[in-house]
Amino acid sequence: MLKYYIDMEGCRIKEPLKGYELQIVMLETSSIEIPEIERDLSEQHVKKLVYSIERVGFVEPIIVIEEGGKFLVINGQHRLEAAKILGIEKIPAIVLPSHIKDFIIALNTEKAPTLRDKSHQAYVIFKEYLSKNPKLEEIELQGKVEEPYYITVGFIIDEFGERRFPGYAFERLLKKVDEFLTSPLEEAVEERRNRAKVLMEVKEVLNQRYEELGLKNALQKEAIVAKAVQAVYGKRVREIPDDFYTAFEKVKEEIPRVSISEEETGF
Repeated sequence: MLKYYIDMEGCRIKEPLKGYELQIVMLETSSIEIPEIERDLSEQHVKKLVYSIERVGFVEPIIVIEEGGKFLVINGQHRLEAAKILGIEKIPAIVLPSHIKDFIIALNTEKAPTLRDKSHQAYVIFKEYLSKNPKLEEIELQGKVEEPYYITVGFIIDEFGERRFPGYAFERLLKKVDEFLTSPLEEAVEERRNRAKVLMEVKEVLNQRYEELGLKNALQKEAIVAKAVQAVYGKRVREIPDDFYTAFEKVKEEIPRVSISEEETGF
Protein backbone atom coordinates (compact mmCIF):
# COMPACT_ATOMS: atom_id res chain seq x y z
CA MET A 1 0.00 0.00 0.00
CA LEU A 2 1.24 3.51 -0.78
CA LYS A 3 1.53 4.87 2.78
CA TYR A 4 2.47 8.36 1.58
CA TYR A 5 -1.02 9.12 0.35
CA ILE A 6 -2.96 7.45 3.15
CA ASP A 7 -4.21 9.68 5.95
CA MET A 8 -4.28 6.73 8.33
CA GLU A 9 -3.57 3.04 8.08
CA GLY A 10 -7.24 2.41 7.50
CA CYS A 11 -9.58 -0.40 8.36
CA ARG A 12 -9.00 -3.88 6.96
CA ILE A 13 -11.99 -6.17 6.54
CA LYS A 14 -12.67 -9.45 4.74
CA GLU A 15 -15.05 -9.63 1.80
CA PRO A 16 -17.85 -11.97 3.03
CA LEU A 17 -18.30 -14.14 -0.09
CA LYS A 18 -14.88 -14.48 -1.77
CA GLY A 19 -12.80 -13.88 1.34
CA TYR A 20 -10.30 -11.39 -0.09
CA GLU A 21 -9.15 -8.38 1.91
CA LEU A 22 -10.70 -4.93 1.61
CA GLN A 23 -9.08 -1.81 3.01
CA ILE A 24 -10.97 1.38 3.79
CA VAL A 25 -8.68 4.41 3.68
CA MET A 26 -8.52 8.16 3.07
CA LEU A 27 -6.75 8.99 -0.20
CA GLU A 28 -5.55 12.26 -1.64
CA THR A 29 -7.60 13.07 -4.73
CA SER A 30 -4.38 13.96 -6.54
CA SER A 31 -3.14 10.37 -6.06
CA ILE A 32 -6.11 8.79 -7.85
CA GLU A 33 -6.19 8.25 -11.62
CA ILE A 34 -9.00 7.30 -14.01
CA PRO A 35 -7.98 4.23 -16.08
CA GLU A 36 -8.51 4.01 -19.81
CA ILE A 37 -11.21 1.39 -19.36
CA GLU A 38 -13.55 3.89 -17.68
CA ARG A 39 -16.22 5.57 -19.77
CA ASP A 40 -16.30 9.31 -20.48
CA LEU A 41 -17.35 11.65 -17.69
CA SER A 42 -20.87 13.06 -17.81
CA GLU A 43 -20.71 16.80 -17.02
CA GLN A 44 -24.38 16.80 -16.04
CA HIS A 45 -23.89 13.92 -13.61
CA VAL A 46 -20.84 15.63 -12.07
CA LYS A 47 -22.87 18.81 -11.54
CA LYS A 48 -25.60 16.85 -9.75
CA LEU A 49 -23.00 15.24 -7.48
CA VAL A 50 -21.39 18.60 -6.70
CA TYR A 51 -24.80 19.90 -5.64
CA SER A 52 -25.44 16.79 -3.49
CA ILE A 53 -22.00 16.69 -1.85
CA GLU A 54 -22.20 20.40 -1.00
CA ARG A 55 -25.30 19.64 1.06
CA VAL A 56 -24.61 16.28 2.71
CA GLY A 57 -20.84 15.86 2.43
CA PHE A 58 -18.74 13.16 0.76
CA VAL A 59 -20.27 10.12 2.46
CA GLU A 60 -19.98 7.33 -0.15
CA PRO A 61 -16.45 5.90 -0.62
CA ILE A 62 -15.14 5.43 -4.13
CA ILE A 63 -13.70 2.03 -5.10
CA VAL A 64 -10.09 1.81 -6.26
CA ILE A 65 -7.41 -0.74 -7.00
CA GLU A 66 -3.67 -0.28 -6.52
CA GLU A 67 -1.72 -1.12 -9.67
CA GLY A 68 1.76 -0.20 -10.80
CA GLY A 69 2.37 2.10 -7.85
CA LYS A 70 -0.79 4.17 -8.31
CA PHE A 71 -4.46 4.10 -7.40
CA LEU A 72 -7.03 3.59 -10.19
CA VAL A 73 -10.70 4.37 -9.60
CA ILE A 74 -13.01 1.62 -10.84
CA ASN A 75 -16.24 2.92 -9.30
CA GLY A 76 -16.74 6.57 -8.47
CA GLN A 77 -14.96 8.64 -11.11
CA HIS A 78 -17.84 11.14 -11.12
CA ARG A 79 -17.66 11.51 -7.33
CA LEU A 80 -13.89 11.95 -7.62
CA GLU A 81 -14.33 14.74 -10.18
CA ALA A 82 -16.98 16.41 -8.03
CA ALA A 83 -14.62 16.29 -5.04
CA LYS A 84 -11.87 17.97 -7.07
CA ILE A 85 -14.26 20.72 -8.20
CA LEU A 86 -15.19 21.34 -4.56
CA GLY A 87 -11.56 21.47 -3.53
CA ILE A 88 -11.72 18.34 -1.35
CA GLU A 89 -8.18 17.06 -0.99
CA LYS A 90 -8.86 13.67 0.63
CA ILE A 91 -11.79 11.30 0.20
CA PRO A 92 -12.74 7.87 1.58
CA ALA A 93 -11.94 4.90 -0.64
CA ILE A 94 -12.23 1.13 -0.57
CA VAL A 95 -9.12 -0.55 -1.97
CA LEU A 96 -9.78 -3.87 -3.76
CA PRO A 97 -7.38 -6.48 -5.19
CA SER A 98 -6.15 -5.51 -8.66
CA HIS A 99 -7.83 -8.41 -10.49
CA ILE A 100 -11.23 -6.84 -9.75
CA LYS A 101 -10.58 -4.37 -12.57
CA ASP A 102 -11.51 -7.13 -15.03
CA PHE A 103 -15.07 -7.04 -13.72
CA ILE A 104 -15.47 -3.27 -13.81
CA ILE A 105 -18.62 -3.36 -15.94
CA ALA A 106 -20.49 -5.37 -13.31
CA LEU A 107 -19.12 -3.25 -10.47
CA ASN A 108 -19.63 0.22 -11.88
CA THR A 109 -23.19 1.22 -11.04
CA GLU A 110 -22.71 4.95 -10.37
CA LYS A 111 -24.09 5.86 -13.79
CA ALA A 112 -25.86 3.35 -15.99
CA PRO A 113 -23.41 2.52 -18.80
CA THR A 114 -24.49 3.00 -22.38
CA LEU A 115 -23.77 0.56 -25.20
CA ARG A 116 -20.85 2.79 -26.19
CA ASP A 117 -19.50 2.67 -22.62
CA LYS A 118 -19.76 -1.11 -22.43
CA SER A 119 -18.23 -1.54 -25.87
CA HIS A 120 -15.29 0.71 -25.03
CA GLN A 121 -14.66 -1.25 -21.84
CA ALA A 122 -14.95 -4.58 -23.67
CA TYR A 123 -12.40 -3.40 -26.26
CA VAL A 124 -9.93 -2.34 -23.56
CA ILE A 125 -10.30 -5.70 -21.78
CA PHE A 126 -9.84 -7.56 -25.07
CA LYS A 127 -6.69 -5.61 -25.94
CA GLU A 128 -5.21 -6.02 -22.45
CA TYR A 129 -5.61 -9.80 -22.58
CA LEU A 130 -4.36 -9.87 -26.16
CA SER A 131 -1.13 -8.17 -25.08
CA LYS A 132 -0.70 -10.35 -21.97
CA ASN A 133 -1.85 -13.74 -23.28
CA PRO A 134 -2.43 -13.86 -27.07
CA LYS A 135 -2.96 -17.64 -26.94
CA LEU A 136 -5.96 -17.29 -24.63
CA GLU A 137 -9.23 -18.26 -26.32
CA GLU A 138 -11.62 -15.34 -26.59
CA ILE A 139 -14.40 -17.36 -24.99
CA GLU A 140 -12.41 -17.17 -21.74
CA LEU A 141 -13.37 -13.50 -21.54
CA GLN A 142 -16.91 -14.50 -20.61
CA GLY A 143 -17.65 -13.03 -17.20
CA LYS A 144 -15.33 -10.13 -17.86
CA VAL A 145 -17.23 -9.00 -20.97
CA GLU A 146 -20.99 -9.17 -20.66
CA GLU A 147 -21.85 -9.69 -24.34
CA PRO A 148 -19.57 -10.71 -27.25
CA TYR A 149 -20.95 -8.05 -29.57
CA TYR A 150 -19.63 -5.39 -27.20
CA ILE A 151 -16.17 -6.36 -28.45
CA THR A 152 -17.20 -5.95 -32.09
CA VAL A 153 -18.77 -2.55 -31.47
CA GLY A 154 -15.73 -1.63 -29.36
CA PHE A 155 -13.50 -2.15 -32.41
CA ILE A 156 -15.74 0.21 -34.38
CA ILE A 157 -15.62 2.90 -31.70
CA ASP A 158 -12.02 2.65 -30.49
CA GLU A 159 -10.03 1.21 -33.37
CA PHE A 160 -11.90 2.71 -36.31
CA GLY A 161 -12.87 5.93 -34.50
CA GLU A 162 -16.63 5.69 -35.21
CA ARG A 163 -17.69 7.20 -31.89
CA ARG A 164 -21.17 8.06 -33.19
CA PHE A 165 -21.83 4.56 -34.52
CA PRO A 166 -25.56 3.76 -33.98
CA GLY A 167 -24.96 0.45 -32.23
CA TYR A 168 -28.43 0.53 -30.68
CA ALA A 169 -29.92 0.07 -34.16
CA PHE A 170 -28.22 -3.31 -34.58
CA GLU A 171 -28.24 -4.54 -30.98
CA ARG A 172 -31.21 -6.92 -31.25
CA LEU A 173 -29.72 -8.61 -34.29
CA LEU A 174 -26.22 -8.68 -32.80
CA LYS A 175 -27.53 -10.53 -29.74
CA LYS A 176 -28.69 -13.32 -32.02
CA VAL A 177 -25.71 -13.72 -34.35
CA ASP A 178 -22.55 -12.53 -32.58
CA GLU A 179 -20.88 -14.92 -30.15
CA PHE A 180 -17.68 -15.44 -28.18
CA LEU A 181 -15.02 -17.03 -30.37
CA THR A 182 -13.17 -20.22 -29.52
CA SER A 183 -10.09 -19.05 -31.40
CA PRO A 184 -7.09 -17.53 -29.57
CA LEU A 185 -7.06 -13.77 -29.17
CA GLU A 186 -4.20 -13.38 -31.66
CA GLU A 187 -6.57 -14.77 -34.31
CA ALA A 188 -9.80 -13.40 -32.88
CA VAL A 189 -8.52 -9.84 -33.26
CA GLU A 190 -8.73 -10.09 -37.06
CA GLU A 191 -12.16 -11.68 -36.89
CA ARG A 192 -13.40 -8.81 -34.72
CA ARG A 193 -11.98 -6.29 -37.17
CA ASN A 194 -13.75 -8.05 -40.04
CA ARG A 195 -17.06 -8.08 -38.18
CA ALA A 196 -16.63 -4.41 -37.33
CA LYS A 197 -16.05 -3.61 -41.01
CA VAL A 198 -19.24 -5.46 -41.97
CA LEU A 199 -21.25 -3.46 -39.46
CA MET A 200 -19.81 -0.20 -40.74
CA GLU A 201 -20.80 -1.17 -44.29
CA VAL A 202 -24.36 -1.90 -43.15
CA LYS A 203 -24.39 1.41 -41.26
CA GLU A 204 -23.69 3.29 -44.51
CA VAL A 205 -26.64 1.59 -46.21
CA LEU A 206 -28.81 2.32 -43.17
CA ASN A 207 -27.85 6.01 -43.10
CA GLN A 208 -28.60 6.34 -46.80
CA ARG A 209 -32.08 4.85 -46.39
CA TYR A 210 -32.70 7.03 -43.34
CA GLU A 211 -31.92 10.14 -45.41
CA GLU A 212 -34.01 8.95 -48.38
CA LEU A 213 -37.03 8.53 -46.12
CA GLY A 214 -36.56 12.04 -44.73
CA LEU A 215 -36.55 10.84 -41.13
CA LYS A 216 -35.44 13.06 -38.26
CA ASN A 217 -35.58 10.86 -35.17
CA ALA A 218 -32.39 8.79 -34.83
CA LEU A 219 -34.34 6.06 -33.04
CA GLN A 220 -36.03 5.34 -36.35
CA LYS A 221 -32.78 3.77 -37.54
CA GLU A 222 -33.52 0.92 -35.15
CA ALA A 223 -36.99 0.66 -36.66
CA ILE A 224 -35.53 0.40 -40.18
CA VAL A 225 -33.22 -2.44 -39.14
CA ALA A 226 -36.07 -4.14 -37.27
CA LYS A 227 -38.28 -4.08 -40.37
CA ALA A 228 -35.46 -5.43 -42.51
CA VAL A 229 -34.92 -8.29 -40.05
CA GLN A 230 -38.65 -9.01 -40.05
CA ALA A 231 -38.72 -9.10 -43.83
CA VAL A 232 -35.86 -11.58 -43.94
CA TYR A 233 -36.61 -13.78 -40.91
CA GLY A 234 -40.21 -13.05 -39.90
CA LYS A 235 -41.73 -11.25 -36.92
CA ARG A 236 -40.62 -11.95 -33.37
CA VAL A 237 -37.94 -14.35 -34.52
CA ARG A 238 -36.25 -16.06 -31.55
CA GLU A 239 -33.29 -17.63 -33.33
CA ILE A 240 -31.57 -16.77 -36.59
CA PRO A 241 -30.19 -19.81 -38.46
CA ASP A 242 -27.58 -17.84 -40.42
CA ASP A 243 -24.09 -16.95 -39.25
CA PHE A 244 -22.98 -13.37 -38.55
CA TYR A 245 -21.88 -12.54 -42.09
CA THR A 246 -24.86 -14.11 -43.86
CA ALA A 247 -27.36 -12.47 -41.54
CA PHE A 248 -25.94 -8.98 -41.97
CA GLU A 249 -25.56 -9.40 -45.73
CA LYS A 250 -29.25 -10.33 -46.03
CA VAL A 251 -30.31 -7.43 -43.82
CA LYS A 252 -28.08 -5.00 -45.76
CA GLU A 253 -29.76 -6.06 -49.00
CA GLU A 254 -33.21 -5.60 -47.45
CA ILE A 255 -32.71 -2.17 -45.86
CA PRO A 256 -33.05 -0.18 -49.14
CA ARG A 257 -36.53 -1.70 -49.59
CA VAL A 258 -37.79 -0.75 -46.12
CA SER A 259 -40.55 1.84 -45.83
CA ILE A 260 -41.31 3.53 -42.54
CA SER A 261 -43.56 6.36 -41.41
CA GLU A 262 -42.47 9.37 -39.35
CA GLU A 263 -44.33 7.98 -36.32
CA GLU A 264 -42.70 4.56 -36.23
CA THR A 265 -39.85 4.18 -33.73
CA GLY A 266 -39.61 0.45 -33.04
CA PHE A 267 -40.85 -3.03 -33.93
